[in-house]
Amino acid sequence: MLSSLEMTFQTYIWILLPELKFLVFLFLVFVGVIMSFEGKKILVTGVCGTIGSALVHALLSDEYGPGVNVVGIDINESEIFYLANQYKDLGSAKFRLIDIRDRDALVKVFKGVNIVIHAAALKHVAICEDNPDEMLQTNLLGVRNVIHAANINRVEKVVFTSSDKAVNPSSNMGASKLVGEGLIRSASKEAGAEGPIFASTRFGNVLGSRGSVIPIFLRQIQEKSPLTLTHKEMTRFVMGIDQAVTLVLDSVSLARGGEIFVTKMPILAVLGLAEVMLNHFAAMDVGIKEIGIKPGEKLYEELMTEPESQRAIELEKYFVIFPSEDRVNTASETDYGQIVARELKGQYNSHLGPFMTHGEILAFLKSNDLLSFDGVS
Repeated sequence: MLSSLEMTFQTYIWILLPELKFLVFLFLVFVGVIMSFEGKKILVTGVCGTIGSALVHALLSDEYGPGVNVVGIDINESEIFYLANQYKDLGSAKFRLIDIRDRDALVKVFKGVNIVIHAAALKHVAICEDNPDEMLQTNLLGVRNVIHAANINRVEKVVFTSSDKAVNPSSNMGASKLVGEGLIRSASKEAGAEGPIFASTRFGNVLGSRGSVIPIFLRQIQEKSPLTLTHKEMTRFVMGIDQAVTLVLDSVSLARGGEIFVTKMPILAVLGLAEVMLNHFAAMDVGIKEIGIKPGEKLYEELMTEPESQRAIELEKYFVIFPSEDRVNTASETDYGQIVARELKGQYNSHLGPFMTHGEILAFLKSNDLLSFDGVS
């Protein structure tokens, strides 16, 4: 497990030096990531979500080489319209109103696609608890449909976006992500050497994404009402939107089949986040109100289980969980870059810390532009 000093250093690299982080990223993975996208047709499901739209923006930027074509699909009619209008002058971007529950539609739109990034899902714990049938249709049958369409069209790679809530899940949403990872792992095994490469990524809490706690806190500060915490001891692994995009695109490059890629993330005490935001806006008199843990919610999150840690390796920025232990010893630095460790020790649990200091939290919020009231409603 990373020491407190190592975690603190890593936090400063990710939070305080975003420009350096970006330059190092370009230098280290230029051939592996950028060249792998040159001339590729990449399809993103859930393109109207925070991560999906950020992926499109990144892929259509100059950094990922010439000739990148993007197809984005979603069921949000209004947002699809706005995205299509935003990129209307680019012939390299197309947006389609398609439901991932519709297998036949997926088979058609996957034709000619090289890479699929599957970001579509019902992601809110409370919504999935209250609507289990809808969650099943989208989060599980949707994954199965993506796998089917990828196999039919001989797509090169499929990356599934999962969550740390898949580890020892306590909610419908977390359980669906765990099963989704299993479906992807099985698809990889069944595809063999000739079929698509399937892999997963495991996110922490993406601060600033739709439905995350920061917009809620900002609205409450604006309304001068107490900031609501479900529990004052709640902790989370956190990442910014840019870091989430980097994880997904690195995973596309690194995937060899069946892996789960997990970012090394700083740990946040949610109470500390509330205190930093109240102090920043000079709103300490507003106060904090504890409202109780919601159904399916956990006090802490985990990056991987103990059995998973026995079949994982550590890279500079990521952990890579393999489907079997034998790949730990055969994993090549040619495929994954520098391997820091082939034997992981300790627990990867957000309750154990080390936690971001108030200063580090504030730097994170500023560097990710998360302290603006614009768009808060």
